[in-house]
Parts: sequence; C-alpha cells; structure tokens
Amino acid sequence: MILQTPSTLWKDYQLIDSGGFEKLERFGSFILARPEPKALWNKALSEKEWTAMAHTRFSAGAGFGKAGKEDSGTWNMLKRMPEQWMISYSATGNAEAASGAGAAQMPSFKLRLGLTSFKHVGVFPEQAPNWDFIYSQVLRMRKSVARPRVLNLFAYTGAASLAACAAGAEVTHLDSVRQVVTWARGNMEFSHLDNIHWVVEDALTFVKREARRGKFYDGLILDPPAYGHGPSGERWKLDECLFELLQGCAQILSPSQSFVVLNLYSNGYSATLADTLAKCAFGDSAERVSGELLLRDDFGRALPLSVVVRICRGADGPLCRVQL
Repeated sequence: MILQTPSTLWKDYQLIDSGGFEKLERFGSFILARPEPKALWNKALSEKEWTAMAHTRFSAGAGFGKAGKEDSGTWNMLKRMPEQWMISYSATGNAEAASGAGAAQMPSFKLRLGLTSFKHVGVFPEQAPNWDFIYSQVLRMRKSVARPRVLNLFAYTGAASLAACAAGAEVTHLDSVRQVVTWARGNMEFSHLDNIHWVVEDALTFVKREARRGKFYDGLILDPPAYGHGPSGERWKLDECLFELLQGCAQILSPSQSFVVLNLYSNGYSATLADTLAKCAFGDSAERVSGELLLRDDFGRALPLSVVVRICRGADGPLCRVQL
C-alpha cells in the first residue's frame, strides 16, 4: 500500500497544525483554520497561537451535521485578506531543488482560491501526488501518442485537468456544477494553458454515451462525492452508482497504453475496498496500486484524507508509483 503526501518542493501550501477536529493551513500568503473531522488528537499549538496566526476561521452553521449541509457555515475574518487569491503549483524554491528529479515529475499551473460557504477553498492539497502521477503518465504516453486523451470526471476546479494539460494531453473536464466548471476554466486561463474541453453533465450519463459511441480515452480520473445530483436532477449515491460507473469506464479505457486514477473521500471506504472495486471493474491484467493520500503537519502528525487506486497499462515496471 502506498502512503503519499505533497512534495516538499511545493511552497504554496503548508499544514501547520492539526487537532481538535480542525486544521491550520497556509495557502500562499494566507493562513486558514478549518474544520477537519479526522483530526481526532489534540492541537500542538495553543488556541492563542492559532488565533494569532490565522487570517480567517470557518465556523459551522446551523445545518452542521445534517445531510447535505454538514459543511455549511461562515468565515470569521481575524486579519485582512482577500476573499479570492492565487497560488501556484510548481517546484519553487532554490534553483537546485527546482531542477531536481522530483521537480521533473511536477506540473506547473496556477489556481484561484476563494472562501466558500462550504469550508472549501477550491483545492484539495492532499491530491498533489495524483497531479504528479497524472503528469508523469501523460509524459510517458506521449512517447508513442502525440496527444493522449484524458477524461476527468467530477473534476471540480480542475487541478488534475491542468496537470494532464500541462503534460500535453487533450483533456475533457466534466462536472455537474456549472459554476465550478467556470472556476476551472479560469484556472486554465490563469495558467496560460488550453486544449481543455468543458462538459457540464452527469458523469454516469456521459460515460454510458461515450461507450455507445465507441470512444476511448488514454487516461481516466475519477474523484466522486458520496452524494450529488446531475444538472438535470440525476441522482448520484456513491454506494449505489460507483461500480456501475467503473464498469462503464472500463469500456472506454484504451486497452493498450492507459492509466486510471480513482480517488475516494467517503469515510466508509478503505484502500482495500477501492482496490477490489477497481480489480472487478477493470480486470487484473494491468499494474495496480492502492493506498492513502495524507497531509503531515509541522509536528509530524499524519492526517489521512482519501484513498486512491491507480491502474497503468502499456509498459513494464512500477508505473503506478510516483517517487516524491
């Protein structure tokens, strides 16, 4: 099982402290305190230190704990900061670090962040190892495929899409929420990238249609939520729909040289369960690894946030591991 954290070469993100069901994070120049249900331990820093460091702190609203409303609330400003700002994902730092082997596997792009009423800010930093993996896989495939075709489902604000695009892929970015697709398109423009096709649609509906058309993709990225709705009211429930979606994805994945990234945040899903799902949907003939993506705070505590499965086809060797 793999356990991965973001590269230390990425200087625009830092998990400073965690505990007491919260995390204290730096995004670029600004420090945010947000709820984190998995931070079960005590904080290393005092409440006074948290308050002195944070620019803003998220407070849960009246709907906290209710299905569909558990993350709603408000941001309480402690210091002056904008409601929107930019960060970069790249191997920043000294020239020696930026030219090293790790940097060679890191894409470079920009992300606009913002304070939303659901505690999110437009990026999930623990996903950085997946971005590096996607980038490296597209570069690998470009040795034999001029423009690998990558489909990003439940694509949110597009960091994974940008990673694939930065490596030279032709990307289809799909999400059911038009506002976040617009957000993602802005991130592409800020990053001076192009060649991304934007789709606002239900993921399962889209995959089934692509399968009927006989279309194939060289890369598939899936980061499905526990619950959701398509733009036409289609109902998504992870437990009921995930395996059907994976079976559909298996029909549109290139049989020769390709990759899959499946990321799951649901608390009831383990890496073993995710691995079994992927094996049953895609078969057991390709290389496959599973594990956890986590963040590590400045005091050495590991905060596991999602499980991941990666599948690679088309070459020998440990393709599914990104060495950070």
